[in-house]
Amino acid sequence: MENNLTFHINNMAYTISVDDRIREDIKKYLSTDKNLNTKELLAAYLHVTQELYTFKQELESISEKIPKL
Repeated sequence: MENNLTFHINNMAYTISVDDRIREDIKKYLSTDKNLNTKELLAAYLHVTQELYTFKQELESISEKIPKL
């Protein structure tokens, strides 16, 4: 199911539709309760990018351990 999330960034409101499954992950780094500035938005992006990079490295490490057929 999809829900709308509204973010206030640099005093402008942005509403997006998000799946319930990722709603809390988005809200982990982006507050919906206050006005965000560009610095906070960039920091959230970098946090998520770092998480994805770490996850990718872990998957590659596991994949290398799986015997080739």
